[in-house]
Order: sequence, then C-alpha cells, then structure tokens
Amino acid sequence: MCLFLPDSFMSFSHRFSPIKMSSQVRLRLLPSARCLFDDLLQVKVSGLRSRQVVALKASSTDDKGVEFRSSATYRADGLGELDLHRDPSLSGSYVGVEPMGLLWSMKADTLHQRFQKTNSLKPNVVRFSVHEVEGRGQGEGRTLAELVAERLMMADGVQRRPVKDGNVRGVLFTPPGPGPYPAVLDLYTFGGGLSEKRAALLAGRGFVVMTVALYGIDDMPKNISEIHLDYFEEAIEFLKKQDKVKRVGLTSLSKSGDLVLSIASFLPNIDATVWINGCSANTVFPLYYKKKQILSVLPFDVSKVVSTESGAFITKNAIPDPAAEENRASLIPIQQASGRFLFVASEDDNNWDSPAFVDEMTQRLRHHGKDNFEVLICRGSGHYLEPPYGPYCASSFHGFLGKPVVWGGQAKSHAAAEVQLWKKIQEFLRAHLSCDSTQEKAKL
Repeated sequence: MCLFLPDSFMSFSHRFSPIKMSSQVRLRLLPSARCLFDDLLQVKVSGLRSRQVVALKASSTDDKGVEFRSSATYRADGLGELDLHRDPSLSGSYVGVEPMGLLWSMKADTLHQRFQKTNSLKPNVVRFSVHEVEGRGQGEGRTLAELVAERLMMADGVQRRPVKDGNVRGVLFTPPGPGPYPAVLDLYTFGGGLSEKRAALLAGRGFVVMTVALYGIDDMPKNISEIHLDYFEEAIEFLKKQDKVKRVGLTSLSKSGDLVLSIASFLPNIDATVWINGCSANTVFPLYYKKKQILSVLPFDVSKVVSTESGAFITKNAIPDPAAEENRASLIPIQQASGRFLFVASEDDNNWDSPAFVDEMTQRLRHHGKDNFEVLICRGSGHYLEPPYGPYCASSFHGFLGKPVVWGGQAKSHAAAEVQLWKKIQEFLRAHLSCDSTQEKAKL
C-alpha cells in the first residue's frame, strides 16, 4: 500500500486519471497511479473484447534524459479484462506472470545504460499504454488507453534537509512523528555526488537516514586519492545528535561495502551494518584515521579483466584473494566489530566475487568465536542490487575502470532478489536498531 499518502492527495487525482483513447477500454493502476517508488502496483485493463490480444507498454525518462521502454503482449479473459497479477505475458520484454514486469524490464535503446534516479524531489514518471495487436501479432494498431503514473521517492511527511555541517556534506531524511526512529548512514554510491533514492525510500518506511558525499559536490574536492575514516565519524556524530535518533546502522553497495566494514570495525557504537556486494578488504583508495594510514589498497589486476562482444568488460577475477598473506595489510578486521552484520551477495555478481568474500568473512568471524552475522545469497542476481521495481541494469559505465562493465544476473531473477532484499534490509535494521516495539513492519 502507499504510505503517508493522505486523502488530500486525491484532489490531484485528475492529473493521473486514465487518458482514454477508446470509448470502452480502461487502464488502471491500483491502489493509485500516485504512489511510492517501492510500492507494489496492480495493473488492470478492462473494456477489451473477449480474448483480445493487446500490447502493454511502459516508458520512463531518467534524470540524465535517457528513455527506457518495455512492451509485453497479453490476452484478455472472456470478460475482456486483464490483471497483471493473474495473467501471463505471452511475449515481449518478459514472459509469464510478472505484476511489475513492465517496470523492471524497461531498457534504453543504447547499450550500457543504467537508469539514473538520484533526485528525491522529482518523482519517477512512467507512461503506461495499451495498444491493439494486428493480425496474428504481426504489428501494433491504435492506442486504446494511456495512463501517466508518478512514483514518489519521498513519502508524505518525510522531511528532506541538505546537510553542510563541519566537513560533512549530504542530505538528511526524517520521517514524520515524534520518534525515536532507527537511524541509518546510507553510503549508497561511492562516485562523486549524491544518490538520494534509497535514503528517501527508507525514510518513508520509518527510518531517519542520512546519505553523504565524499567528493564532487558543493565545496568538496572534485576528486580524491585517499579516504579518511574521520569523515564518517563526524557524519555519525551529526546523525546521533538528531532529536529522533538513538541507535545508528549502516547501508552500502559495492565499494562502499568495504567502507561500512571499516566504520563498523574501527569506530564504536555501530549496531547494524548492511554489506551488499562489496569486498572484505579495503579497495581503490588507502584508508586513514587520525592522519595515519590504517589500511592499504587491495590490488586490482587489469590483466584479468575480460572483454565481451558487447564492448563491456567483466572484472570478476581482477581482485585477488583478500586473505592471502601478501594482502593482509588491506584486510578489514571485522572481528573487532561489536554490532551485527547482514552480508548480501549476488550469486552472479560479475563485478567481483562477492560470495567468495562472504565465505572469507564468515569463516574469519567463526574463527574468532563470533556469530554476529546473517547471510543472504541472491540467486541469479547481478551486482547492482537497488530498491525494487526499477529497470534492471545488465551493464553500464564503471567509474573507476573508465569503461562499461557487465554487472551479471538475469532481469527476472534480479528483480525478484531486489524485492526480497528490500524487505530483509528493513527487517534487519529494525530488529537491531529499533528503540521501541511500535515501529511498523517492513512493507512492499
């Protein structure tokens, strides 16, 4: 269901009503065409002929101006109705019963594009449409119905506040109500700038969340050559000073996975850490604390990068064994951490061997007599695990390699993994950060 969307929003409903192209056909999104990005939607069509075959389409333009599109062919039931929760796609961008298939199967016309949605103030606008299919599915006829939907990043009542405090640069999202709420430092992206999507969506589910930049915004450097743990310590202290905050956790993805491991291992009072497809050693830049280097960089072997026919590269085997003796200076001492870990690895991660890193970390923790971790292996999914119901990304530009890379996974299984993971993240953080028993359960 849509959270924090009061009846007052219904006054805007005329903006999102079906645009009828036929006097009979009606296209609907339930519970509403205006909802949160991570809300499960029910797509329904009525007014078709009995057993009529039609094409359903979706299109959306990302923050960079790139258009993503999908199309699937369906057959109406005897009453001339379609329900994507019930009816299978016969052909197109996906097949089978996939209620959100029109969204996760959207692709750009050009290769190596990732759907960029980083600005929380702008909703994801999606145009859905129904089209006639001419003789034996050989072509498309006229448009029967259209619907413009808005998928919000921020739930009603969530406050967004830019942060420029000391050295910290980021954005803070706070849910409505008195709190206290579990708090999260979200390291969603490691490249320059900010991505607000996951932070904003988590705030809509009852978390105080701050996402921070390391470089590339405001008065920060355009590029960096080293990372200082002091910056995250300062960010956490700022987060803890907020009125509705008592306990703090961390979320990550890819390179920021090793950053949250270091934060949890070297800094006190981190109660929960979500590591997603990261590394168990420090990568890319040396890590400093109190002006002293505490971790060196795990080397990257360019000679083991594999090219593909699409022009994208596979980097999975370019990272050596972090536990090897020659790499010990980069290995993060997670056995020092007092909080809980959620290790999430995609089985088909082509960026690097995330499942192997999970094996190394869990064995090391057990060796030290610790069981403060949970593991989730996502079958058939690739590297970029994001909040659910966005377009699957098969390959895109890699900021550090400077070339497009293959992320791995299959669209259908990757989309299912994102739904499972989103629920698990909320449950894990709430279980280990919640301040009282009144917090709402994870919702999709």
